[in-house]
Amino acid sequence: MGIKLSPASPAGKWLGLVTAVWVQAISGNNYTFSNYSDALKTLMGLTQLQLNSLSVAKDVGKAFGIFAGLASDRLPTSVILLIGSVEGFVGYGVQWLVVSGRIQPLPYWAMCIFLCMGGNSTTWMNTAILVTCIRNFRKNRGPVSGILKGYVGLSTAIFTDVCSALFGDDPAKFLLMLTVVPLIVCLSAMFFLREIPPSKSAVEEGEETKFFGIINVIAIVIALYLLAFDVTGAHGRLFSQFFAAILLVLLASPLLIPIYLSVKNFIRLGSEAVDVEQSVTEPLLAAAAEAEKKVEVVNQGEKRRAVIGEEHTIVEAVQTVDFWILFGSFLCGVGTGLAVMNNMGQMGLALGYADVSMFVSLTSIWGFFGRILSGSVSEYFIKKAGTPRPVWNAASQILMAVGYVVMAMAMPGSLYVGSIVVGICYGVRLAVTVPTASELFGLKYYGLIYNILILNLPLGSFLFSGLLAGFLYDAQATSTAGGGNTCIGAHCYRLVFVVMAIVCVIGFALDMLLCVRTKTVYAKIYASKKSKKSSSNIVQ
Repeated sequence: MGIKLSPASPAGKWLGLVTAVWVQAISGNNYTFSNYSDALKTLMGLTQLQLNSLSVAKDVGKAFGIFAGLASDRLPTSVILLIGSVEGFVGYGVQWLVVSGRIQPLPYWAMCIFLCMGGNSTTWMNTAILVTCIRNFRKNRGPVSGILKGYVGLSTAIFTDVCSALFGDDPAKFLLMLTVVPLIVCLSAMFFLREIPPSKSAVEEGEETKFFGIINVIAIVIALYLLAFDVTGAHGRLFSQFFAAILLVLLASPLLIPIYLSVKNFIRLGSEAVDVEQSVTEPLLAAAAEAEKKVEVVNQGEKRRAVIGEEHTIVEAVQTVDFWILFGSFLCGVGTGLAVMNNMGQMGLALGYADVSMFVSLTSIWGFFGRILSGSVSEYFIKKAGTPRPVWNAASQILMAVGYVVMAMAMPGSLYVGSIVVGICYGVRLAVTVPTASELFGLKYYGLIYNILILNLPLGSFLFSGLLAGFLYDAQATSTAGGGNTCIGAHCYRLVFVVMAIVCVIGFALDMLLCVRTKTVYAKIYASKKSKKSSSNIVQ
């Protein structure tokens, strides 16, 4: 009798989640452009404007995530991961060939295409991971979303710190890591991550919650570990290598969960109590399956129009008012947040900071905390009181508006406060919107629905970073520096922050409207969870 590790077993299910976490931990490569952009600029002889356009080409790749969404409803998880990893291997591989000097720089338009491919590769990875894991752990959607999105937030620091520790600041070796590591990790995940039946009882849900808590703690330890390394300045080579080794051990530590379940299952199957346990669980599973069939019959009866909270086709979803309320509020949050992250260098310079790396780190690390904590907290309050999940988005919008007002006032330390607040709220926005969409519109076509919502990232970057911040900054620079393109002083971004604060207030209103409109949905979710918990207590 061997240890069971089939994908459908409890151990196999959690092993799949662990590999998904690893994929997310390396899928933030789209945010690492600044680590090798100077090398591209020098080798290709680019102007700053041309270099910025290359960065835009990278971000445009996310807009093509719609194809990943379409494919996710038709192809298995392994194929989606394979497409993303191969596309990233080609996109970043060509950039590595150029930066390492193995080939001559390609024409500018060709480099734009390969950067776009690199940016698009992550949409395939993220779609495969999020869709599969939320379907597998549909009773704990908030914690799943928080964990997975949290590791994406850490991935930039993971890549940067590991490469710096092992190879110094060599941009060619950094690109080689971006080329090879995601391919290896995705190929590993292909063997273990697939859709399996979700938990059927409150006991299983409780066990899931416990394990998610363990993974959350590990993730927080990793975040604090990275932050400590970043803020303690330069380190020797030996110390850096030791740091990288410990980091890899921490990233591997969630494997203890499937190992524990495998051993537990091995012991259970070897005991005489297995027949008794089967006699109890099988009728429960049969009853749950029968209940699901009844729900399906009811859902099939709604032939003409899906009801909010049930399975929607993509056409049915985009025809609802709730979808566009969620889309609009998401744009208000992530669009303004991206404007800050994309312009942090100029903002810091305008306020007199020569080095803005600390603000970038603060935004990243606190963004992680916003992602990972909001998923679990929102799930907790749904189970305890049926609190609509969008209420946390509303709270983040108000907090973000306050952060922009503080930044507009430009008091001493305001950029520290603003970067932390924006990081937290941007993280909350990403982590909470993911499960909210699945609860309102179902999971059958969730991959496509998710990628339509994610269109807000390039759209928000264009509107708030490219147009709003760019136009208003240039206007200030022209009026204060005789037509120059550099602006120094608190006035440079003051109007930008004021406008974005107003946008966040609008987003708050949209989120509160969505809370009112979806109150019934979350009341049903709460009643369902409470009923299942009561039934479980009676059986025990």
